[in-house]
Amino acid sequence: MSVAVRFAVRRSDDAELGSLAMSSAALVLTAAIGLLANRDADLGEVWPFLIAGLIAPGLSQVFFVRAVREAGAARTSVLMGTAPLVAVAIALAFLREPVRPLLLLGAGLIVAGGIALAGERVRPADFRRLGVLFALIATVLFAVRDNVLRSFAKGSDVHALVAAPASLLAGVAGIALYLAVSRSGSWVRGYTRQLRLFLPAGILFGLSYTALFEAYYRGRVSVVAPLVATESLWGVVFSLLLLRRSELVGRWLVLGSALIVAGGAVIGVSR
Repeated sequence: MSVAVRFAVRRSDDAELGSLAMSSAALVLTAAIGLLANRDADLGEVWPFLIAGLIAPGLSQVFFVRAVREAGAARTSVLMGTAPLVAVAIALAFLREPVRPLLLLGAGLIVAGGIALAGERVRPADFRRLGVLFALIATVLFAVRDNVLRSFAKGSDVHALVAAPASLLAGVAGIALYLAVSRSGSWVRGYTRQLRLFLPAGILFGLSYTALFEAYYRGRVSVVAPLVATESLWGVVFSLLLLRRSELVGRWLVLGSALIVAGGAVIGVSR
């Protein structure tokens, strides 16, 4: 998905409106899937998932798209791979998930991956350090969302495929409200163009979001989050294949992604 966003932001001059277009495309897709899976859903019980949606993809999606624009797809994917460290820390503190030595080892590997990434000197010409900050903010928001989602999913009668579009609906509403407040009345101008540019990313986002909800309905945060964090490796791989000239993937970036994925894997097997 990061690579698809990178292709979109190359031709887009509006990351915020692109975030709205991407999220709304994902909403339509997940809503269609949810309707096919469960036609008799009680929508009165989905309100908790609206809270999760306001956190991510609501606020977080704006930071994510801007991170890809400023730091690139590969580097954003690697930084997002640190989410298990944040998610598991929150889960240990608030969801009372068990602490194990392997969790600490996995956390150490993730930190080592972050250090390797910080030592990277080969960067694309359009790289901006601000993108790193945006990626880290998005990562924290995603991690908070994961824990909120898991806490709501346990014991909920709402089907995962119904909860997913409900969460996305809140996210889209949050982004739209942000744009309406921060801009003039013409903030929707150019939406059709952004939708066309971000449609592939939106489709990938919708499919991944559906899978994410199914996963959190079935597994702990300390297990699911590390598996999701393998996106670091895939982000680097697809960047090498499709964006090699513009991304300038060096050995430190590859090492950082490998360490972060390894840390996530160790956290996963610690179950």
